[in-house]
Amino acid sequence: PPSHNLEMKHLPGADPELVLLSHQYKELERIPLSDMTREEINQLVQELGFYRKETPDAPVPEEFQFAPARPLPTLPPPQAPTADSKTPPERDEGEHPDL
Repeated sequence: PPSHNLEMKHLPGADPELVLLSHQYKELERIPLSDMTREEINQLVQELGFYRKETPDAPVPEEFQFAPARPLPTLPPPQAPTADSKTPPERDEGEHPDL
């Protein structure tokens, strides 16, 4: 059965691999599939959180629309300025750093 947000592309001569992309289509990870059986690949896809549809045109529940998206990594807290370092000025919490 098809999985939501999973697209298969056959590239002649290329070793099969699963390429995980962020919501911005940036590559997150490549997982080689050459040494895996079909059952192992299906299990991997389920473990990664892809939603398996009953039929290709079956609706996808709202909670799985963006699955298997991972939460964005959290940035480390800002460092306290030291006397000899030049740090950018403080910003409001909601203000974008480019503004």
